[in-house]
Amino acid sequence: MKAGKRLTRTDRPAALPVYDESKIKTLSSLEHIRLRYGMYIGRLGDGSNHDDGIYVLLKEAIDNAVDEYIMGFGKKIDVEIQEDRVTVRDYGRGIPLGKVVECVSRINTGAKYDTQVFKFSVGLNGVGCKAVNALSESFRIRSVRDGEFREAVFARGILKEDLSGKTRDRTGTEISFTPDHEIFPDYEFQESFLEKRLWHYACLNAGLGLNYNGRTIRSERGLYDLLDAEIGESALYPLLHYTSERLEFALTHTEAYGDTYYSFVNGQYTPDGGTHQSAFREGILKGINEFAGRNFSAVDVREGLLGAISIRIDDPVFESQTKSRLGNMEIRSWVVSEVKKHVEDLLHRNRDSAEAIISKIAMNEKIRLDLQSVKKEARELARKTAIKIPKLKDCKIHLSDNGSVEGRKSMIFLTEGQSAAGSMVSARDVLCQAIYSLKGKPLNCYGEKLDRIYKNEELYNIMRALGVEESMDGLRYQKIVIATDADVDGLHIRNLLLTFFLTYFEPLVLNGHVYILETPIFRVRDTKRTLYCYSEKEKEEAVRTIGPKAEITRFKGLGEISPGEFGQFIGEKMRLREVQVREIKRIPDLLGFYMGKNTPDRRQYIMEKMV
Repeated sequence: MKAGKRLTRTDRPAALPVYDESKIKTLSSLEHIRLRYGMYIGRLGDGSNHDDGIYVLLKEAIDNAVDEYIMGFGKKIDVEIQEDRVTVRDYGRGIPLGKVVECVSRINTGAKYDTQVFKFSVGLNGVGCKAVNALSESFRIRSVRDGEFREAVFARGILKEDLSGKTRDRTGTEISFTPDHEIFPDYEFQESFLEKRLWHYACLNAGLGLNYNGRTIRSERGLYDLLDAEIGESALYPLLHYTSERLEFALTHTEAYGDTYYSFVNGQYTPDGGTHQSAFREGILKGINEFAGRNFSAVDVREGLLGAISIRIDDPVFESQTKSRLGNMEIRSWVVSEVKKHVEDLLHRNRDSAEAIISKIAMNEKIRLDLQSVKKEARELARKTAIKIPKLKDCKIHLSDNGSVEGRKSMIFLTEGQSAAGSMVSARDVLCQAIYSLKGKPLNCYGEKLDRIYKNEELYNIMRALGVEESMDGLRYQKIVIATDADVDGLHIRNLLLTFFLTYFEPLVLNGHVYILETPIFRVRDTKRTLYCYSEKEKEEAVRTIGPKAEITRFKGLGEISPGEFGQFIGEKMRLREVQVREIKRIPDLLGFYMGKNTPDRRQYIMEKMV
């Protein structure tokens, strides 16, 4: 502003909002859950991901029923899901009738603070069913004890009915709810996710019968059944299995690269592992070395290892309400010691399996030593070409940063071509989003040995960028996002990258690190509004919304989306689909069919699907 010019009314800055006592609010516990649902159930989603909120609500209801079984009350749980209505019925002790309403509506209310009443419970914070109640448009709980019942009906956490009286029903608790469509506007329960979740409950509680929509799901051998169902005949030797009140584990080796684990605490699946999982790995190493009288390298022992561990402890400490990673450091020495002792004992009692393990480790060692010269050449070539990894625009925080909570937000986009990469680089969050630009179509890795990574510059640089050359522990990004065009070439590149990960770095997929980025196919707009559409159906709806003057643009590739537009597609409203594997044993057949040399069979399959 020039000197001497007076401020007019329009020049003055707008008045700042008033900050006084009137702006300070106190929410009820249920209001807080509805406003800040992410603190309690993580993501919302629409049911297309196994971590979506509707499955967390189901889990909270089932957890309480399982806790009754753990304490020795009730041998079965009925689960019924009809469209969007969920009903869970246990045959345990039933909630004390005088506290039924409080137990599902008042935070920090429950019996799980008393370890004599509930041992090894996951729900220690008194939140679970309160969150289900608050986030359901309709919620009903019915408890039966000693021939009497009490039933309470809620709507979005508000009590609507409170009934009580005599009954001949069996003792226990029934919870029925419908997730709130205001919070979950468009959702659908996926049968495959439901069955897998219930199967995990069965395997973690051997002998428990889960009657799901009239069909019983049960396991008699616990984690043995879990791993056996996952790998089938891929195991190099019969599973080694140990179980006690507080600790259960199972393990075997396969021909796959890397090591994969399923870990649980008090029945809670911990996909990000934690103290118990790292202690399990250490215990296996020490047990095998003690049995063999050798000093095998950890990387040789773990290559191809598939394991599952479940522990039960009194006071589990998790990173968040969604409980994806255990943080109790005091249990480490106990888990290491117990696993070591029982692995050694199992090897002494299963000599054939012991010989197979030693043979597998020796083969791993030979392959590792043979690869050393290839690795050396690859690293020297990389140093000559560039100090940094070519085509990588890195971010500032990483998953591997010690103590970095923000590191869990980190992701890397693997995208095709410079044009798409250019838009993404301009639109990205430099703090947590990295971009790696592919030169073209990567090598088809199906049937290739591990040394192929080091002989192929593109694959080697991807591995270096991810930080997984030595082990999965070095992974630098929480999410690896494949971002390719929605045309034939883009889908082919996507399949080639998935083959790369499933061949050499299978645990990255199994542990939920690999995703597909969904980007809009159409832009529909007029002079006032712009709508982006991800399918033909969405495009048709957008045209009806905007009207006859709608201008329709079809994006042929990511490079056609401007940086200004791209920002919203990799921002808060980003659409990601996790790459999921239902069963490990299906991976070889899937890769063989889609990426192998059976071209006639594949062509016939495509022609049939096109009809």
